[in-house]
Amino acid sequence: MAAEHIIKSYDEELDRLSKMIVEMGGLAESQLAAAIEVVIQRDSERAIRVVEGDAQVDQLERDLDNLAIRLLALRQPMARDLREIVAALKIASDLERICDYAANVAKRSIALAQTPPIQPVNALPRMTRLALMLVKDVIDAYVAHDADKAFAVWVRDEELDEMYASLFRVLLTYMMEDPRNIGPCTHLLFIAKNIERIGDHATNIAENVYYLVHGIPLEQVRPKGDKSSLEVVAPERPPGHAGAR
Repeated sequence: MAAEHIIKSYDEELDRLSKMIVEMGGLAESQLAAAIEVVIQRDSERAIRVVEGDAQVDQLERDLDNLAIRLLALRQPMARDLREIVAALKIASDLERICDYAANVAKRSIALAQTPPIQPVNALPRMTRLALMLVKDVIDAYVAHDADKAFAVWVRDEELDEMYASLFRVLLTYMMEDPRNIGPCTHLLFIAKNIERIGDHATNIAENVYYLVHGIPLEQVRPKGDKSSLEVVAPERPPGHAGAR
């Protein structure tokens, strides 16, 4: 009877660990959705609330860490159970970082709201919708222990990278055409990079779900569509330069 009680208690603790991951995933989705809304709506008051909401996710991660460490110390899990706990720790860390990036987007929106609106900001909702879809799908994959769905998220991150690279080029063009655009475009570059990094953390989670299900790592090279680090921008030559025509 005592053994049955111990097993039931252990299963309940593992289930609680999984539910905490789902709760963190839900908060990550809502934080990111709210963050991009305050950018588009130029709502600085709500942006402050989004930033403050990051503390709730931080506390959840601490609670999850404590539970996972307790399980490792007292239950001495093996095989699948050990993978469940280690995956939960890693996934929680990625979800906490996703929420950090959402808070960073909200912070940038406060500064951006003090500058004149510019057209490239309209590209952000599309990027954000894809990032949100990746986060939602990878949490669904975790809940269902669906390695195929996790792999699909892993592959689709390249699409988000390509969106970022395209917006990067547009913003560079805006800055070169008019120096007054440099301030707002710089904030938009940071916002877009934060969204792109959210996709990277979703792929980290996908890799952990794949390992959780199969017990082996996903060994393929991660596809990357972001070539912005290779962009070369030729400076305009000043009037009267010898090479000018």
